Amino acid sequence: MKLSNIEISGYDTLLLDRDGVINRLRLNDYVKCWAEFEFLPEVLDVMAKWSKEVKHIFIVTNQRGVGKGLMTEGDLQDIHKRMCHEIKKCGGRIDKIYYCTSLTEADNRRKPGRGMFDEILRDYPNVKPSDCLMIGDSESDMKFAENCGIKGITV
Repeated sequence: MKLSNIEISGYDTLLLDRDGVINRLRLNDYVKCWAEFEFLPEVLDVMAKWSKEVKHIFIVTNQRGVGKGLMTEGDLQDIHKRMCHEIKKCGGRIDKIYYCTSLTEADNRRKPGRGMFDEILRDYPNVKPSDCLMIGDSESDMKFAENCGIKGITV
């Protein structure tokens, strides 16, 4: 499903995976620097549209490349800073990025664990699970949505 075809009316909060939803997924690799980051078609336009329609937009992303030592947390933060800047330049916004660098599924913060969602609920007490929509590209993203008790849509 294309992002522009997703119906978000009735939701106040969007949770978006990053790789495969916002930017092109690098098969058998990680986006390790800004030069490797490529927005997917229509993302910037859709983000601008959604930013006018919902209260909150969060990124929830596993970033195992940091845990594997393929990049630093500083590299990841630089990518996110530039990504948010480009989205903002086009009229969109990301309210906060939640990421997990853990290598193990035992870490509840790593999707499909619900740790990042619990952080959102703590940081934004006005967010209600019934008003949240998770948009992802993997089975793990949909399992995350299920574990959080929210609706999930695969792109």
